[in-house]
Amino acid sequence: MNSYGVWVITLALLYTLALIIVGNVAKRKAGRGEQYFIGGRTFRWWTVAFCITGLFSGSTYISIVELSYLTGISAIWYGVAETLQVLLIALLLIKSFREKLIVTITGLIGDQFGRRAKALSGAITAFAFPMWSVATAIAFASAFHVFTGVSLSLSVAFTALLLFVYLQSGGMWAVAFTQTMNTIIFALMFIIGAAAFFIKPGISGLQQLAVEQPGMFDWDGAGLQVILVWFATFLVNVILAQAAFQMALSCRTPEEGQKGLIVAEVMSIPFILFGILFGLSAAAVVPDASLGLIALPRYLMGVLPAPLVGMFFLGIWACALGWGAPCQFSGATSLGKDVGSAIFPDASPEKLVTYTKWSLLLLTGLMIVFGFLRTEQSAWWNVLAWTMRNSATFAPVVAALFWPLVTKRAVLGSLFGGFTAGLLWYHLSNWHPSDFFLNIHPVWVGMSVNILTMIVFTVVFSYGTWKISAASPVKSSIILGTVVVLLAVNGYFYETLHAAGVIGLTLFLNVLAVFIGSIMFIKPKSATMVAKKEVVS
Repeated sequence: MNSYGVWVITLALLYTLALIIVGNVAKRKAGRGEQYFIGGRTFRWWTVAFCITGLFSGSTYISIVELSYLTGISAIWYGVAETLQVLLIALLLIKSFREKLIVTITGLIGDQFGRRAKALSGAITAFAFPMWSVATAIAFASAFHVFTGVSLSLSVAFTALLLFVYLQSGGMWAVAFTQTMNTIIFALMFIIGAAAFFIKPGISGLQQLAVEQPGMFDWDGAGLQVILVWFATFLVNVILAQAAFQMALSCRTPEEGQKGLIVAEVMSIPFILFGILFGLSAAAVVPDASLGLIALPRYLMGVLPAPLVGMFFLGIWACALGWGAPCQFSGATSLGKDVGSAIFPDASPEKLVTYTKWSLLLLTGLMIVFGFLRTEQSAWWNVLAWTMRNSATFAPVVAALFWPLVTKRAVLGSLFGGFTAGLLWYHLSNWHPSDFFLNIHPVWVGMSVNILTMIVFTVVFSYGTWKISAASPVKSSIILGTVVVLLAVNGYFYETLHAAGVIGLTLFLNVLAVFIGSIMFIKPKSATMVAKKEVVS
């Protein structure tokens, strides 16, 4: 181990100690029951801003560093897509969700559609979150491995254990305190990275890179289909971003939560810009690395002294924790609180906290196992997590919010059908992170089946309880026109869309248009019939 490794380990251990202290302090505030899950709903807007910045901006920064090293400035669209997601959450959902006192998305499904739906959606969601956690932990572990020689798997295991130590004590308070500390570390990382850039390669170095690799400065360098998938994924995730909801809904008032999200939007800008700058700098100085997160430490080792490099990568560590901690805690909340209350409906709030702490231990073990299974493929875990969670819960969440006709049976069929279809499609793709069967991403298949199953179950098994409701001519024309146009585009341009890798997305948009039309036009005949239907189902 060289001096760079000594500094990285020393600073990581000191930071770990600070986090443990934070966990014990937070334990005094965590209190009981809902205090543990949503901080007693006492967060001010700046706490929400720090939490959301650590969650989304930290993970986005890591992704952009990697993407900009490989594809150049087009990585900015990943950041723009993430920023748009947070803005839509702030403008469209936070006020209504806060007024309904929602804690988790799986809890929302359970409250509307019963214990079995809560248990199934909670389990699927819970087991998806360690996959996202390990994906980001792998990104940090890559740099940690370069400096120290410690294997990637052991680095992931260490990160997972750290998350468990401080989360099991303070719950949402621990997350909030940690995200605030992370924000300070982020600022130091940016200052150190900017100094490294001006030392080498500087503006002239980037100009030389533009001459040698002009494609790195194309706005569509990542490929149109990839950029479209970024936007589509983040837009779909607006209604499913459970970890973000759980932090933002811990606010004192809906207005505070909304303000915190908007401030987080502004705070995300440096993460996007510096991520691109550092990725391009690494590409200019270390062009022969296979991964940006391997090239970045090699680049900084040749520019800065060991203490500054150690501080810079403490920022990368903070990014991994900023994403991993809320993911692990939110997953444990779904498993402990939602699945626990579904299995044991008479459990007290204190008992649900106990279940959640045990769930944290279980998810920590899963995160370590995942890290040992496919340590080198963070993209693989991201795809699997998106496929599992989104394929199961998208339609049930929409139904809970907008379609009162849907029955418990339809939701259970939708959860199981979408989840199974997404994983089956991934299996047909040989579980590859980017080369999918028929060039269609499994999440679009899973979500399409998720929606269609709900529509069919609702229409067929609830026949006699619904009617076709007349809508305004304008709305009817828009919905029907959208369905027809999308069908025509998918049919006429199938080969072009398939070659571009976006046919799955366009087919999903067609299914989504049908779903929206069903919600608008298929209405319950009467509240009495709906109540009888629910009893039967």
